[in-house]
Amino acid sequence: MAEQKVRWGVLATGGMAATFTADLVDLPDAEVVAVASRTEAAAKTFAERFGIARAYGGWEALAQDEDIDVVYVATPHAAHRAAAGLCLEAGRGVLCEKPFTLNAREAAELVALARDRGSFLMEAMWMYCNPLVRRLKALVDDGAIGEVRTIQADFGLAGPFPPAHRLRDPAQGGGALLDLGVYPVSFAQLLLGEPAGVTASATLSEEGVDLQTGALLSWENGALGALHCSIVGGTANSASITGSTGRIDVPYGFFFPTHFVLHRDGRDPEEFTADPADGPRASLKHEAREVMRALRAGETESPLLPLDGTLAVMRTLDAIRDRVGVRYPGEDLHERRSGVRGIAAGS
Repeated sequence: MAEQKVRWGVLATGGMAATFTADLVDLPDAEVVAVASRTEAAAKTFAERFGIARAYGGWEALAQDEDIDVVYVATPHAAHRAAAGLCLEAGRGVLCEKPFTLNAREAAELVALARDRGSFLMEAMWMYCNPLVRRLKALVDDGAIGEVRTIQADFGLAGPFPPAHRLRDPAQGGGALLDLGVYPVSFAQLLLGEPAGVTASATLSEEGVDLQTGALLSWENGALGALHCSIVGGTANSASITGSTGRIDVPYGFFFPTHFVLHRDGRDPEEFTADPADGPRASLKHEAREVMRALRAGETESPLLPLDGTLAVMRTLDAIRDRVGVRYPGEDLHERRSGVRGIAAGS
């Protein structure tokens, strides 16, 4: 017997919304019933492209549509708090793109709202839903490389991006860290949890966003994480985890890997490969399936992306921004700093 379809709403009509919607309409147990944009024209164009029945020229109408089980929020991240909050207030479940919000304070507000309403909420960190990434985590958790000593990860794009681009716009939460650096940070915390210490350095643009950032994270067990992100240089986009008895190397695209190599002391290297059916962005479908599984099970958050883990990542991103001096319009510096207490500045 076929499972009842989960009814989706899509809030925003940009590139990421289009990519995710294309995958949703390809899933037999998903139905995209409505889309919203700030303008009715943009919503109608998007709806016609994907065969969506309803197009709203405003977020409120989408949030109030009771035919929707869950809303995918794909606005620029400076608007995540407002868009996701509107949907949660109306009783809709929410899958919110990464970075979850601009800062830890906003993230905590959304989590508190979802828990108060008993509504489903999940960050769209699709890397966490990737089967090969989950296999890598299981190997590390099972001690395949002993105790983790170091994690290295980077994500950089060559650009150049003009000053008017969203990645350079402070009003849209621009910069390398929130858009790209969230992946190395999330990867490190998937394996080791929230760090005890953070040091960081960055190259800032004239607009005040980070063009590239390097961060060194430290954990109480002595492990270190060396992370880098950039919008001015195309990096290897790879990751490596070194343990006391081995190493795991993940080549280009560590956040949607096709394979990784396990090196264990005294043994031949072992290669782990993705299912051939999993294309480069199949993690988006895995993410959608996880949302629908959780909704059918009556869960308000996913065990793959627990909200406390999302909050921990946001605290680390805040700590890095605090170290390098990136502040966005409208942020209260004291309030933002209050979200990173407990994370030492390091030495």
